[in-house]
Amino acid sequence: MPKPKRNNNQAHPAMKENQAIEWKESWRDEYLKWICGFANAEGGKLVIGRDDRGNVTGISGVQKLLEDIPNKVRDILGILVKVNLRQQSGKDYLEIVVEAHPYPVSYKGEYFARSGSTLQTLKGSALDGFLLKKQGKHWDGVPVPRANIKDLSRAVINEFRKKARESERLEPAILREPTPGLIEKLHLREGQYLKRAAVLLFHPEPEEFVAGALVQIGFFETDADLLYQDRAQGDLFTQVDKTIDLLSTKYLKAGISYRGLQRLERLPVPEAALREAVLNAVIHKNYAVSASIQISVYNDKLMIWNPGELPPAWTVEKLKSKHSSQPFNPDVANAFFRAGMIEAWGRGIERILDACREAGTPEPSFRYDHGGLWVEFKFSRGKRSKPGLAQPKSGTSSVPVQYEFQYRSLEGRILDLLGERAMSVSALSRRLGQKKVSGQLKTVLGALLKRKLIEFTIPNKPNSRLQQYRVTGKGKGHLISLSEAKP
Repeated sequence: MPKPKRNNNQAHPAMKENQAIEWKESWRDEYLKWICGFANAEGGKLVIGRDDRGNVTGISGVQKLLEDIPNKVRDILGILVKVNLRQQSGKDYLEIVVEAHPYPVSYKGEYFARSGSTLQTLKGSALDGFLLKKQGKHWDGVPVPRANIKDLSRAVINEFRKKARESERLEPAILREPTPGLIEKLHLREGQYLKRAAVLLFHPEPEEFVAGALVQIGFFETDADLLYQDRAQGDLFTQVDKTIDLLSTKYLKAGISYRGLQRLERLPVPEAALREAVLNAVIHKNYAVSASIQISVYNDKLMIWNPGELPPAWTVEKLKSKHSSQPFNPDVANAFFRAGMIEAWGRGIERILDACREAGTPEPSFRYDHGGLWVEFKFSRGKRSKPGLAQPKSGTSSVPVQYEFQYRSLEGRILDLLGERAMSVSALSRRLGQKKVSGQLKTVLGALLKRKLIEFTIPNKPNSRLQQYRVTGKGKGHLISLSEAKP
């Protein structure tokens, strides 16, 4: 059967609008914005005389446009472009070829940049980052006038020296340098000023200089029902360690099983994957945005939102494949690399996926929008079993096997709070960060009472409006055993 003839006016099947090409049926002066966008990105072609599907429609007044367009581009944008006359099937169209420019190009005081197949207006932090990049700088490399070396945490710097010594990624002579020399060798100072990266890495309270430089963690029953929350604050190294500790001991409920008499405990997200995901968020965050990193934990998933940006023209697919390392904050990334906490070759996502595959847990999903990057870990259904007893397999043990998702984290938190002082259920709920007393809290309190780990302050009147809970001696012992069991 003969193939149907293709209309010569149609675009080639492989041809479509992308990062480097845009089609317009006729010329309008507002399309100078698109030329500005190409100049501020990676260059490209603006084609006049093709419709949205790439079909050549032709244009009239070609000779006038050949003269007007270059002049308008020069007078309004201050750059030069090539305007080429093309023909297809007897119809004229124009190709405006725009080169990438090393300096910022504005259209009537506004800045635009090509991103994918769209035109983006640059404002706020995006504009700041763009202007810095055009100057050959990056956000974390900008000097901070108010910060001094004496303001940095000596304890954090000493801990960095220890980690860098163990990683062997800094010469011993550099590690023996006084703090000013070490900061200089890490490229964290410009002239007499510390860079923003130095403040983020080593200042005890970086939020004094950078709004939103923290990690927020919350446990949600539903999207609208926040049960409790925490903040990981301080220098970036501390933020990473505290976030991992909170997630591992308070927010992620470990699945408990037994192999014979051996007690097995495993988090629903492999610790290696969790650590890599937190490191990626902290290191690659766009700190020019005042929003914090946000980690939302549910009964069936964990989500990390990082207000960061992918390099131009990058997609989630490219992020998940082997790629070069292009850190958003190269000075911050360099310090974490020297401390042996990350690899240098952009393997963070690959390491997350490998850790999940090795542990037999679902691989996380990634989603990017212009607000930031989402990483979502779904929990395996098999690890979310309802509390109960299961019989052991033949030949292992005659002892029943308990395989459940315990309330261990919340249980320990309640005992810890009641160890400070007796509290009512409403006061306890508030200390846990709950807007109202949750059913989960009531369930755990009932279980603790039944196990005699806590008791009423008014035992003869359990429903008294003055009723409070306090920890028993048995409860204090149980709390100690919980703390000793932490990894």
